[in-house]
Amino acid sequence: MKIKRIIKTVTILLVFFSGCSSVKVDQPESIIQDIPKVEREFRGAWIATVANINWPSKRDLSTEEQKNEAISILDKLKGDNLNAIIFQARPQCDALYKSDLEPWSYYLTGIQGKAPDPYYDPLEFWIDEAHKRGMELHVWLNPYRAHHTQGGEISEYSVVKKHPDWVVSLKSGYWWLDPSKEEAQNHSFNVVMDITRRYDIDGIHFDDYFYPYPSYNDDEDFPDQQSWNNYLANGGSLSKADWRRHNINVFIQRIYTGIKQIKPNVKFGLSPFGIWRPKNPESVEGFDQYDKLFADAKLWINEGWVDYWSPQLYWKISSIQQSFPVLLGWWKNENKKGKHFWPGINIVRENNEINSQEAINQIMIVRGMLPESPGNICWSAGPLLDFKELSDAIVNGPYKRPALIPKTNWFNNSIPKSPTVNISNENEKIRVRWDMEDKSKVFRWVIYFKYNNRWDYTIVNSDTFSYEIPLTSEYKFINADGEEIIGKFDLKEIAVSSVDRISNESLPTFRKVKQ
Repeated sequence: MKIKRIIKTVTILLVFFSGCSSVKVDQPESIIQDIPKVEREFRGAWIATVANINWPSKRDLSTEEQKNEAISILDKLKGDNLNAIIFQARPQCDALYKSDLEPWSYYLTGIQGKAPDPYYDPLEFWIDEAHKRGMELHVWLNPYRAHHTQGGEISEYSVVKKHPDWVVSLKSGYWWLDPSKEEAQNHSFNVVMDITRRYDIDGIHFDDYFYPYPSYNDDEDFPDQQSWNNYLANGGSLSKADWRRHNINVFIQRIYTGIKQIKPNVKFGLSPFGIWRPKNPESVEGFDQYDKLFADAKLWINEGWVDYWSPQLYWKISSIQQSFPVLLGWWKNENKKGKHFWPGINIVRENNEINSQEAINQIMIVRGMLPESPGNICWSAGPLLDFKELSDAIVNGPYKRPALIPKTNWFNNSIPKSPTVNISNENEKIRVRWDMEDKSKVFRWVIYFKYNNRWDYTIVNSDTFSYEIPLTSEYKFINADGEEIIGKFDLKEIAVSSVDRISNESLPTFRKVKQ
């Protein structure tokens, strides 16, 4: 049943949860209570830096302007109740961070190899600001793209100039690392491990670019004949297509294993092209990534070489040959190891009510088909920033309530400590205050409050230690007959819990309210 609650004359949606478990907290005023579980859903958005798609908006912004843009983006997405950022830090074998392995990005300063002035580390800044808002930050890298057609001049710092034997030139103007070259594989691997080791990140993320799309080479075969000949000369027996897929398979598994050796609780996520092969399932037609990108994405999820899976299901629900729910169901059945499945959805469409409803419907379909660990990633953040109608429809609809990210059960999990909680009556409100010995391990706090027998909650950032709750609240009910019923209710109880970086929640600490 759904009800709308007005606090401070503002109506909000309240969703009842069934099957709530009883929780006992061993503190003086603690009691056994049924309390609704906090909503859990991965709500991400890609921040594209290539070609200055999302950030920075231009290549000649000052450091202060870049920071202000980043803060504006994060504040908007936080306000829309998103909880994860997928930030592109390596668009073309370059770096939007301090690196000894690759040059500063052209998209950051307009000159490859030039650091921001005044100096700052953009990736570090994005991580810190995302975490302040209780949002995860996943670093998105392109593992093989060496130079983009909109990447400026090829500088002396570029891998194209420094290691010409690692790369090949494509007829459309791109340069690409040869995935069969051990030196190229080692280089991209080292870049990922360097970021994982040095930065306080929540995830590493690859997209759909493995061997390049055929159009990048005017639909001619990828120019790796010399590498292929060397493979055959050394006794290789695979077909060329299988050899190329093997090169990618080995790299993906190596990345997953390498991340876990450095930081076991950093997620590795992949967002491949949304169709594995045509006729999978039978009604599906379209591009064949297995045959054209040499990406055996089905194998990777079957083997569990990821922590989360975000195939780019960028088609509409009603698209007969590439239907969103049909593809969603197929990928769900391929998730043999039970990893997180948070599909990519496309919101880059004309700004109108029909397309806003399409986005909402896709979010709701994911919730229905993947109830154990729902979530999705929006391509891209741009429409949420630019289209008020779309943003309002989502935040007033499926994202109305804040959510924690689903727990990752195969991580090194432990239940966090519960906070100490005190309450006081102040001017028709209850002031809730809480604290904990080791606050450095807290990422967010959940505050529960009960009016009569109805629980609700809010989520606040780790640096918040008090909250005001009205002693009485007005509710507007819509009953089973569609009739509107209004009533006022008294605050009966509150509870506070802590949440750690990998989304484990402590037992709540309860306090009764005296009217």
